[in-house]
Amino acid sequence: MNRNTTNLLLALGTLFLVAGCFCNSDRNTGSSKQDEPVASNTTRASSNKSSSTSSDPSKKADSGDFLVEHEEVSTPKYVEIDKQIKGEKLLEKAASQLNAALSLPEDITLRTKDCKEVNAYYDPNDSSVTMCYELMEHFYGSFRSSGISEKEAYTQMFDAVRFVFLHEIAHAIIDKYKLPIIGNEEDAADRCSAYINLEELGQDGVKAILAAADAFAIESKRTEGSKKNMADEHLLGEQRYYNALCMVYGSDASKWEKLVTGGYLPKERAVRCPTEYGKTVDAWSALLGPWRKD
Repeated sequence: MNRNTTNLLLALGTLFLVAGCFCNSDRNTGSSKQDEPVASNTTRASSNKSSSTSSDPSKKADSGDFLVEHEEVSTPKYVEIDKQIKGEKLLEKAASQLNAALSLPEDITLRTKDCKEVNAYYDPNDSSVTMCYELMEHFYGSFRSSGISEKEAYTQMFDAVRFVFLHEIAHAIIDKYKLPIIGNEEDAADRCSAYINLEELGQDGVKAILAAADAFAIESKRTEGSKKNMADEHLLGEQRYYNALCMVYGSDASKWEKLVTGGYLPKERAVRCPTEYGKTVDAWSALLGPWRKD
C-alpha cells in the first residue's frame, strides 16, 4: 500500500472505532454471541440483547441491530483499503459497540463504499448509513488547500470524518426512533453529533467539531462569489461553522474564551451559546434516554 492508502485506512479505523464511545458507562460487555451471517454480504454484529432487557417501563424494546454490509469496490485505488477493512472487521466492531449502547426498533446497516461522488448519507429506503471513500479524500484535499502540512491535513481529516459519521448516525436514529425534531433536521443532526462528541468523547470530540467547522469554512471560501443554493436542506457552510463553534464555546465558556477573543465567534452570538448548548444537551439526553441500554 502507498502512503495515501495507508493513511486513509487509518482514518477509517478511527471513524468506526469511535462508535464505541457513544455511550460510556452504559455499554454492555461480555456477549458470547458470534457474528451471524444474515445475507451473502451482510453481517449481524453481536447485539447483546439478552443482557439488555430492562424492567424499566421507560426503556424501549430492542428489536433491531446495527448490521454490516460489504459491497464490491470497483475503483482500483480503494480495493486494498476495502480488503483491509473487511479483514480487520472495522465495521463489525463499530456495529457491535453501537448495539451494546443503543436499542433499535429495527435494523440499520452500516457500509463503506466507493460512491463515485463525494458523499456520506443515511438512506431511509434501506435503513443504511454509507460513508464514501471519496468524502475522505475530499476532506484531505480541502485541508491541504488551506496550506497546512500533509500530516496536519490527515489529522484534520480523521477528526472531520468522525463528526460526519455521527451526523449520519443521528439521521438514522431520528428516523428509526421517530423523534420529534422541531426545525431543520440537518441542523438537528449536526447538533446531535456535537452533543455526542462533547458529552461522550471529551477532547477528541472537540477536535472533531473544530475540524468539521474548519471544513465548512474552507468550503465556504472555495465557493465565495458563486450563487448559493438557498433551497438546499443543509444550512449554509458559514452557518454550520458558527453553530459548531457555538456548541464548543457553550460547553465551557471559560475554557474556550479564545474562540471569542481570537475573533472566530462574534460576541453577540457567544453570549447566547451556553444557553443554546444547555438546551441541546437537555433535548438529546431526553430523546435518546429511552433507547440507551442500562
